[in-house]
Amino acid sequence: MMLCGVDDVGRSADGVHGDSLTILQAPDYVSFQKGEWPISGEKIPDLVALTMGFSVQGDLLWPGLKAGPLFQRPRANVLVVVRGADSLPLPQSVATYPLENPVPFTLDSVAETVHSLFAEDTPVVLQLAPSEERLYMLGKANAVFEDLPVTLQQIRARLSQDGSVLASLPLNSLSRNAEADLLFLSEVQVLHDITALLQRHRHLAKDHSPDLYSLELSGLEELNRRYGADSQQYRDASAILASVLNKFAEDVYGLYGNSAVVEVVTVKSFEAPLTRKSRSILESKEIGNPGSPFNLAYKYNFNYAVVFNIVLWLMIALALAVIATSYTLWNMDPGYDSIIYRMTNQKIRMD
Repeated sequence: MMLCGVDDVGRSADGVHGDSLTILQAPDYVSFQKGEWPISGEKIPDLVALTMGFSVQGDLLWPGLKAGPLFQRPRANVLVVVRGADSLPLPQSVATYPLENPVPFTLDSVAETVHSLFAEDTPVVLQLAPSEERLYMLGKANAVFEDLPVTLQQIRARLSQDGSVLASLPLNSLSRNAEADLLFLSEVQVLHDITALLQRHRHLAKDHSPDLYSLELSGLEELNRRYGADSQQYRDASAILASVLNKFAEDVYGLYGNSAVVEVVTVKSFEAPLTRKSRSILESKEIGNPGSPFNLAYKYNFNYAVVFNIVLWLMIALALAVIATSYTLWNMDPGYDSIIYRMTNQKIRMD
């Protein structure tokens, strides 16, 4: 495993406490500075884009990331968001930074950049939240993760199959029958299956297009809600998840030839839920006039009369042109009006 220089980054043995951003793995040319510089949650997508060598709209005024080589960029970036983590011991990490303003965020902008710049190479783009059954795959991810269980029903069925994590994990106080425990174990199973599928498709880690992974885990949040942060179940799950994340980061880092960045964001809770506004076309309130008690239509725009007259008289002119042309062709004398028929006349041909 390739280690970063002491001047650029450092290893922290204190773990993650509270809302934090932890860099688990990074190549030496992606230089994270060791320090206690806080970073805002809304700036995480910009940080991911910069680590992959992409430009962002605004400057990231944050001293934690040092400018790297122009012609070297990591082959993959993996971001894992852990919700409900009061403390997560991750002893082997490159750097840890406090996270302030923990608002919900997505890597949609980074995924669009990867797809637009490397559309012909079809990079692997995977965004997954098992607890919400939210999945977004792009490029070669559709083929690589075709067998990946994504719904809770599929993941729980996977737990009962051979090779599941239940056979190797020390469950301790966790139960295989409790709903919150199964959700946490399902997310651990997803991490295991992702690395297994990547090992099966090692050739994809050697192409020229960067890959992007975004995972959101909320199993600890459910355990905290069910048992409390001081419960034995929560402490056992935290230790299991810390060990699994370390192993996951090492496996991904090795699969991409020590050229991958793996980040972990731990948040106790987001300040605002991440929602997408939508409306139904069947709602009469969206179609009618909300200011009228009689459900009348909206008032016409002042350009309506202009557009109406243009369309009306243009259609009338076209209709008259079609009628005149049809009438002319119908009453045409082939021997007099058409040069084509006149040239077939025997007398003209003899002349």
